[in-house]
Amino acid sequence: MSLIYIKRATMADIPAIMTIIGNAKALLKADGSPQWQDGYPDETAIRRDIMAQCSWLLMIDGQIAGTAAQVIADDPNYHEIAGAGWQNTTDPYATIHRIALSADFAGQHLSHFFFSNLISQAYQAGIRNFRIDTHDLNKRMQAIATSLGYQYRGIIHVAEPGDNARRAYELNLGVKPTNL
Repeated sequence: MSLIYIKRATMADIPAIMTIIGNAKALLKADGSPQWQDGYPDETAIRRDIMAQCSWLLMIDGQIAGTAAQVIADDPNYHEIAGAGWQNTTDPYATIHRIALSADFAGQHLSHFFFSNLISQAYQAGIRNFRIDTHDLNKRMQAIATSLGYQYRGIIHVAEPGDNARRAYELNLGVKPTNL
């Protein structure tokens, strides 16, 4: 049986993280998605995540199997949303960004485990509201989000050049929605 857990990333993990990000960029390109095709996320973004203590690694038997940033803060990209809108507009929320899994661990459904652990980590810190966004052509992430209970809430625009429209999703755990 494998030992699977999450831990915070350090600067020493950057080469492995960038390899995983590179593989994810290639996968998105092969799927026809323009997401992550303009250089982002780059090493500078990953370094900022690590310094902000929001960069997490999925570990399997001591090997890095995935990377993600979980940010517990207001995200300016989420201020304007077209569609149904956010259900919970008052409580703090955590957003999972820049999530990618190593090609070495493909097909093992580890994204669910990774998401579950990230959500549990934030839940222990008192967070009950979670958000994520992805490009319309990133069907993999959309399927993962909805399978985990995230609800589609509308379209947001991120501060990136080019096709910056993103499908926005929200998950509320133990919170009564404020906008129905």
